[in-house]
Amino acid sequence: MAGDERMKIYNTLTKKVEEFIPNEEGKVKMYTCGPTVYHYAHIGNLRTYISEDILEKGLRFIGYDVERVMNITDVGHLVGDGDSGEDKMLVASKREHKSSMEIAKYYTDCFFNDCMMLNIKKPDVVSPATANIEMYIKMIQKLLDTGYAYIAEGNVYYDTSKFPNYYELSGRNSEDLMVAVREDIEHDTAKRNPFDFGLWFTNSKFNNQELQWDSPWGRGYPGWHIECSGISIKYLGEKLDIHCGAEDAIFPHHTNEIAQSEAYLGHKWCNYWVHLGFLNDESGKMSKSKGEFLTVSLLKEKGYDPLSYRYLCLNSYYHSQLTFSYDILDGAQNAYFKLKAKVLKLEDNEVDKDKYDLYIDKFKEAIHNDLNSSNMLTLVYDVLKEDMSDGTKLAIIKEYDKVLSLDLTVKEEKNVDEDLDKEINEKILLRKKAKENKDF
Repeated sequence: MAGDERMKIYNTLTKKVEEFIPNEEGKVKMYTCGPTVYHYAHIGNLRTYISEDILEKGLRFIGYDVERVMNITDVGHLVGDGDSGEDKMLVASKREHKSSMEIAKYYTDCFFNDCMMLNIKKPDVVSPATANIEMYIKMIQKLLDTGYAYIAEGNVYYDTSKFPNYYELSGRNSEDLMVAVREDIEHDTAKRNPFDFGLWFTNSKFNNQELQWDSPWGRGYPGWHIECSGISIKYLGEKLDIHCGAEDAIFPHHTNEIAQSEAYLGHKWCNYWVHLGFLNDESGKMSKSKGEFLTVSLLKEKGYDPLSYRYLCLNSYYHSQLTFSYDILDGAQNAYFKLKAKVLKLEDNEVDKDKYDLYIDKFKEAIHNDLNSSNMLTLVYDVLKEDMSDGTKLAIIKEYDKVLSLDLTVKEEKNVDEDLDKEINEKILLRKKAKENKDF
């Protein structure tokens, strides 16, 4: 860290920007919710992972030793967040006539390929839900022993009435949430309370579930929420510094994680909850079920460099919602290509250490200021305009790119090739004309 300055970050738990103070000085234990690998990730999903990547790299840049863990949900995530419907993996298995494990492997590989194209660093530990069944059973048994869980109709449920701070993260009350998720919470008649959630489902729940394991409560499979708690505690220990995820995970997923983790541990589990804003299209939140399914591969097919999308995301505040359109992406790509072209013209000569140190400190200030990625990007332009040697500019921008990860100093023809640039601009013009003529 630079001096005694503390990073400030927006904490969903307290609903304010506050100083970040880890449990152990200089070290950050960070958990990020991974994908449910039943389909391709759309660019809205990937905005979350870009923001988490910038957070991790930003923390490292200002001097923290970061240990980051992410799960892969390959079992247990039901179609309804409130324990209704089929397992999403089973739905995909039926759709594609493959086994759940074949589905999981294919879409996990696709996800990490997307991450690679967007320069998203792979977390230190990536663990699939199916690899941690013993940990879930251990946790669930303790929750039963201490009265936080109960068995009903063969399934094990968490009793939310036993956890007094259940609504703290969402900042809402039971009446508000009842309206928001009425269909899901009223579906399962085995529950004592509407917001109770499944920890373990047996054959009494879904007889056609492909992935099942033996447990003290019968042969079955874990609920979705227990996996993140189990994986985090298993790999990062009993105290977590930062938990990240998309804003739609606040309730019920992260709310349930807190309830079961703190009941299991007997103390506060995570101090900072960082939630990332949705990517919206013109009709609202982007999803897999409506409109054109926007993947990184589709953007490439349409002539976009994936890092143009990363550039677009960097220009917005991670906690705010971001609107996507092709026109907006056209502007981002044009700006990104021009920026990279300017950087690549710089000559690698002498470095002015004072100027270098000054601008590195400015970048650290932007990170400290609630991960202000827009200011980080603005600093690149400021450096290019500053009266200093090319070598100083190049050295500074190379350091900045450890966080921005835009390949600004990487000499690749894909971003600056004039023929390619011309071809992409022609595609953009054709698309605009088609839009004007309503010819899609």
